[in-house]
Amino acid sequence: MKKVCAFIIIIVLALSLAGSGCAEKGASTPVSENPEKAFEGRQVTVCAGAGLIKPMNELIENFEKETGADIEIRYGGSAEIFGFLTSKECDIFIPGDYYYTEQAMDRNYVFNESVENLTLHIPVIAVPAGNPANISRLEDLAGPGVKLALGDPNGPAIGKVSEVICTQAGILSAVEKNIIVKTATVNQLLIYIASGEVDAAIIWEDMTSWGEASGKLEIVSIPEEQNKIKTIPTAVSIYTEDRELAEAFNTYIAGKEAKETWKKWGFEPCDA
Repeated sequence: MKKVCAFIIIIVLALSLAGSGCAEKGASTPVSENPEKAFEGRQVTVCAGAGLIKPMNELIENFEKETGADIEIRYGGSAEIFGFLTSKECDIFIPGDYYYTEQAMDRNYVFNESVENLTLHIPVIAVPAGNPANISRLEDLAGPGVKLALGDPNGPAIGKVSEVICTQAGILSAVEKNIIVKTATVNQLLIYIASGEVDAAIIWEDMTSWGEASGKLEIVSIPEEQNKIKTIPTAVSIYTEDRELAEAFNTYIAGKEAKETWKKWGFEPCDA
């Protein structure tokens, strides 16, 4: 049974209280159907972006059930889990932006041949239901009196992406004056929007399908020419002590069997 870090338990509880293209991919390998369970008693640790918590929990449960493996999961902002990787604390690295995987590849923290692209990550503007500040385009985030929540550029991938989007649009200075909170994870942005504490936030589109968002927010799309659509990759750490199991899980979450799970949670998978 997976062991989720204490700080993620807090995030999940907070979410409950709040409301409750791609590069080439390798061939997919199905989860073992061996009744003896190929990885019984073996364990690896996955470090994943906090915005992936819904599909990852389901994929891990399915993989554990079929293989007997014990998958420990640590969620956090992409910069934070990059720290876990460099500290040799994870076997599979899944940030919310390919940028962090490129850094890991350049520094020889992951096996380059293990990198698989999972899904697209599409930024959108989220506003509370009813859109009280009448946000209809990206430039409206710079309007006087607009209360914003954005991800910390040094934390979740969405923070760095939001900064780039606003910089390219020439509105970063004005937007920064409207920010009332910068969050350590993208999940916290969803809380601020769903609770109506802010007028807008930039989050990942897939999160708007979560139950915590149901009926509590609306989406304002960012035009493709202004947007920075990202790819979520997965890779095996060179520090893993069970490369066979790590590679099996890495391949499974990028394969055809996992594709429907990604779709179920609002993600747009890369073609298998």
